[in-house]
Amino acid sequence: MARLLAFKAVIIINVLFSVCTDLAYCNNGRRGGDPLETEMSGFSVPLEHSFELDDVAKFQSRGSLLLKTGREPSVSLAQNQLSEDDRAKLKEVAAVDGLYRIRVPRVFLQADRQTEWQMEGYLTAFVRACAMVESHLSDVITLHTDVSGYLIGVSIVTLPGACRGTEVEDEVDLEVFNTTLSIMAPVNAPGPETALFLERMEQESEKKGKNPQEQKSFFAKYWYLILGGAIFLMLTNSAQPPAGGGREQS
Repeated sequence: MARLLAFKAVIIINVLFSVCTDLAYCNNGRRGGDPLETEMSGFSVPLEHSFELDDVAKFQSRGSLLLKTGREPSVSLAQNQLSEDDRAKLKEVAAVDGLYRIRVPRVFLQADRQTEWQMEGYLTAFVRACAMVESHLSDVITLHTDVSGYLIGVSIVTLPGACRGTEVEDEVDLEVFNTTLSIMAPVNAPGPETALFLERMEQESEKKGKNPQEQKSFFAKYWYLILGGAIFLMLTNSAQPPAGGGREQS
């Protein structure tokens, strides 16, 4: 009887442990075997936009960029939906051929330097608001970095990029952003082949040293041609009749 009770107690403990494990998995959204560093390896910075009728920038939140650091930094984007008032204002700005602006803070793609963006200012880009409307909020945002991973530029284009005067429905096409986001780092140019150049120069020097005939000057190589040309000129001048000669009398 005691063995049976102990066996039941072990079964109950195992069931409770399994239930607790499942609850922990549901709460944190991470599998038990996933490392914690995966969630902590990046940091987020705000993405802001502005579209005003008076063309004076008044930036507000559009979303946030999640920058993941490493040898090959990556970026993901979480964006807000446009409110009804923002959709109406964007169409008004597009009607007067105004501008749609975005900006991101200057940051390093390094987790230990993520707070420096507060003192480094912002990077700004813009497109025509009408292009933003007619593209149904479909845009391509590219973050440009230098070799050290510091953000030095941002660009935005719409798909399509031209304004054709197409009518757009607010509720259907101007609510959710459809954005392609990427990071573009500089490509290292190939360095000069200095070693190969020096090797070729040494080989040419060795060839010239082995063949002294190549070291002769122009006159040493072609003296016979120069001498023949001089003799020819002398003979030609001596054969000509003297100028101002008298006529023969009959």
